[in-house]
Amino acid sequence: MRGLVGALGGVVLVGLGVVPGWAGTVAPLRVISAGSPFAPGCEVTPQPNSTNYQNAEVEPWVEVNPTDSRNMIAVWQQDRWSNGGAHGLVTVFTKDGGAAWATRTPHFSRCAGGTAANGGDYDRASDPWVTFAPNGDAYQISLSVNLFENFVTAILVSKSTDGGDHWSEPVTLIRDTDPRFFNDKETITADPTDARFVYAVWDRVNVPPGDVNRFLVGNLEHKRDRGFTGPAMFSRTTDGGHTWEPPRIIYNPGANNQTLGNQIAVLPDGTLVNFFTEFLSFKNSDGGTQNDVNLSLIRSTDKGATWSHGQPIRAAKEIFQGALDPDTGRPIRAEGVIADVAVNRTNGHLYAVWQDLRFRGVDEVAFARSTDGGLTWSAPIRVNQTPASTNPLNQQAFVPTVHVADDGTIGVTYYDFRFNDTNPGARTDYWIVRCKPSGAVTCARQADWTDETRLTLTSFDIEQAPAARGPFGFFVGDYEGLTNVGDDLVPVFVVVNDGHPENRTDVIETTVGP
Repeated sequence: MRGLVGALGGVVLVGLGVVPGWAGTVAPLRVISAGSPFAPGCEVTPQPNSTNYQNAEVEPWVEVNPTDSRNMIAVWQQDRWSNGGAHGLVTVFTKDGGAAWATRTPHFSRCAGGTAANGGDYDRASDPWVTFAPNGDAYQISLSVNLFENFVTAILVSKSTDGGDHWSEPVTLIRDTDPRFFNDKETITADPTDARFVYAVWDRVNVPPGDVNRFLVGNLEHKRDRGFTGPAMFSRTTDGGHTWEPPRIIYNPGANNQTLGNQIAVLPDGTLVNFFTEFLSFKNSDGGTQNDVNLSLIRSTDKGATWSHGQPIRAAKEIFQGALDPDTGRPIRAEGVIADVAVNRTNGHLYAVWQDLRFRGVDEVAFARSTDGGLTWSAPIRVNQTPASTNPLNQQAFVPTVHVADDGTIGVTYYDFRFNDTNPGARTDYWIVRCKPSGAVTCARQADWTDETRLTLTSFDIEQAPAARGPFGFFVGDYEGLTNVGDDLVPVFVVVNDGHPENRTDVIETTVGP
C-alpha cells in the first residue's frame, strides 16, 4: 500500500468492496496525511526505553464548520511513541470540501514549535480533539507531556478563527508536575447553541506515591485497588476562548475508582450531558476485589455551572476484554475502554457505542439509545455485521465511532477481522453500518442494522501498526473520526501500509452518501 502515500490532498483511491444490501454511495478514498513534518529527535530530551514510529499517524478526529460545510478540520497524533503520545499533533484543513488539504502544526509540543515562551515546551502530545463553534471558530485540545525529564502532564487549548489556517498560542487549562497526578483522555466540545461557550473535560488520576512507577507504564489494572482516584475534570470558556475558568471536579467516583473517556454532548435545549466510562472497585464477600464498569453520565442544565448531584446515570454495563490478535490471541492496543456518543441535533436523541463481549464472547460493537436526554436507555444490541467464523477471534469488531447525519441517519464505524485467514498477519478492514429511524425502524433492534459497507480497499495487517504498551500492542487509535456534511457521513480513519516500516500508517477520508 505504499502507493497510497503522496502529496497532501493529491492521492485519490477508487474502487470499493460493497456488501450486498448497501443502498448508499461512497466517494473515492483520499489520503490526507503526507508524512511527518517533524524531524527525528525534535523532542530534544532523551526518551529512554522508547521507540518512535516516524511518519506513523494514529487517532484522528474530524469536524465540519457549521457556517461553511466545505471547511473541515482533522487532527491526529503524528510519529507515535511506543509508550505514549507522539512527536506532536498535526492539523489539516480543507476549504473546498476535501479536494485539497493543507497542514498546520499548533504549538502543542517542541517538535511542533512549542517553547517555554509560547506555552508548548513539551516532549510529546497526545489525544487530539477538535470542535467548531456555531460562529465558525474552531478549538482543538491536546494532552502535552514530559514523561522522563521534568515530568509534566498538561491540557492545552488552541483556537482558530479562519477555518484552521492559523492557530493561537496554546492556553494551559491545567499543568501538573507531580508524577502522582496524570491528566488524560481530554475532549473539547463547542456549544452549538451559543458560540461563547466551549467545554473541556478529562480525567485526572491521583496515584499514591508507591504506585507512581507502575502507573507510568500505562497499565490500568496496576492502578486499581491502590488508593488512587480518577475524577472527571471540567473547564469552560464563556467568552469565546478569551478566558478559561480554573479546572474543577464535576464528578468524583471515590477511592479506587476512575472515570475515563469523558465526552460532552449538547442537547438542542442546551443541556450538557457528560459521558464517561466509570471503573468501580469493591470487595466481594470472600474479601476479593471485583471491578464493575459502566457507561455513565451526568447532566448540566446551566451550561456547566453546576452538574447533577449524587450517583450518575449508568446507561449500561460495559463488558469487554479488549481486542485480541486473531492469530496469536495476544492483546492488541484496542482495550475497549473508550465509548463514543452522538446526539441528533433535531430531536435530542442520544446514541452510544462501545466494545462489548456480551453477544458472542468476544469484543464487538454495542449500541444503545436514549430518547429522553439520557435519563433512560435501550438495552444494548450488537450492530457490527461481522459474520460468524470458525475462529471466534475473527468475529471481533473494535474502536467504534458513532455520528448522526442531518436526516437522522445514524452511522457507526469500526474495524474487524472477518477477512483474516491462516496466512501470516492479522488481516483487518474498516466498515460503516447505518440505520435511519423511521416508523417501525427504531434502530434499537439488531434487525434494523443491515446497511453496511467496507471502507478499506483491501485488508491490511494490523500487526504492522505502531506498537504501544509492549511488542504486541498494535495501535491505530483509541478512537477514529466521523462527522457529517448534510445527509452525508464523513469517516476519517487510519490504515496500515503493509511492508513499509518507514511509513506504517496513513489517515484516510471519504464520504458516505444516502
